[in-house]
Amino acid sequence: MRYFLDPFGCAKNQVDAENMMACLDNAGWTAAADAEEADLIIVNSCGFIESAKQESINAVLLWRRRWPGKKILLAGCLSYRYADELAGSLPEADVIFGGADPAGIVDAAARCCGLTAARGKTAAGAASARPLLSPPGSAYVKISEGCDNRCSFCAIPLIRGRLRSRPIGDILEECRGLLLRGVKELCVIGQDIGSFGTDGSGGPAAGAAASRLPALLEAIASLEGRFWVRLLYIHPDHFPSGILDIMERDGRFLPYFDIPFQHASPKILSAMNRRRGAESCLALLETIRGRLSAAVIRSTFLLGFPGETDEDFALLLDFQEKTRADWLGCFTYSREEGTAAYAMKGQVSKKIALERKRIIEERQVSITGRNMDRFVGKTLDVLLEEQFENPAETEGAGTFDGGESLWLGRLYCQAPEVDGAAVIVCAEPELRGGTVSKLRPGAWASGKITARRGLDLELRLAETGY
Repeated sequence: MRYFLDPFGCAKNQVDAENMMACLDNAGWTAAADAEEADLIIVNSCGFIESAKQESINAVLLWRRRWPGKKILLAGCLSYRYADELAGSLPEADVIFGGADPAGIVDAAARCCGLTAARGKTAAGAASARPLLSPPGSAYVKISEGCDNRCSFCAIPLIRGRLRSRPIGDILEECRGLLLRGVKELCVIGQDIGSFGTDGSGGPAAGAAASRLPALLEAIASLEGRFWVRLLYIHPDHFPSGILDIMERDGRFLPYFDIPFQHASPKILSAMNRRRGAESCLALLETIRGRLSAAVIRSTFLLGFPGETDEDFALLLDFQEKTRADWLGCFTYSREEGTAAYAMKGQVSKKIALERKRIIEERQVSITGRNMDRFVGKTLDVLLEEQFENPAETEGAGTFDGGESLWLGRLYCQAPEVDGAAVIVCAEPELRGGTVSKLRPGAWASGKITARRGLDLELRLAETGY
């Protein structure tokens, strides 16, 4: 039997999808390259906000219209939270897999396809052996599940439950296995990795209020070899300053900080159940940048939260200018049942929220552009991801022609799939000899950044193969 997995949602959901694929593969199923070849289509849904829910449901409807004779299984966050409701309202899905344990996908798939029993083993085995859906050379390492922050707008605790940190030993073993597979970049993820271990998990001495994230990074630092460690999503209320000590000592831990500030108005932050105010957040950024001159900051803002006035928005605009974030994602408030904000008064119209989002995003373009200009002239390592077969036909390629090879990759200042990219250029004669011939997806290279193109950086190849 062959399956095709259609993934939605965040990187954490992607890791779940990879683990489900590992379970199915171990049970005798075969992954299909496209839905046409598959007996079973699995939609791994997102249930975070209303637009994501609808996107996942639309995927089920689309696959049913396109392949009326195939079996369709709905998995993921949407099915976790609404399994009973969807079972009665979405007949286009043959089975709703509402379990959070990836190994359960084997029984669900067997039931969906009318098999009497799952074949083979159902255990996924080592997490490091799972198929990877991330860009070449990169892998996500999920260190915890659930969240205890209880931000008033967020449905994650309703979907994923309370914080449950993984043992440090298990995470270290996964990282070791991924590096042995040739992974160059370990992206550490969780709903809030700054809270890692505060639930009483994560290893010896856990259970105290202090984050165990520095202890985890110290353990990863014991691994040998050249690799990157990128930390994604640290709630500003729980930023563990001990990670700065590790970054100062070990350049493998990238000075890239994903800190979702969400807002700057004291009234809105309080209503969101977020304790760190704007001035304290600015002080945190000053500390980070003061200790790590190469620091790169990514953040997110939430527009249109209940009660947000023009005055509140003005405070956020001022905060945007003061933070000078390198990268910024903007979202409009989604009213999610079961959250504290659902019943709040002063709901902001979608039109106003979208207009505020547009203003923030337009202002951010110039901020990010100025920040990226500081990299021009520097020689940096780059992780190669893919080669353009016809550089001259590439949109925005400028003077590139048949005499040059054009690659796409990422620098330390660019996280997978959410930031800009590095466009790597080298002359074709260089490709026929020397270390340049070692160019391949997932490999390291080094080069000098010669220009900024929009929000991307152009890099001329200097060295590869190390």
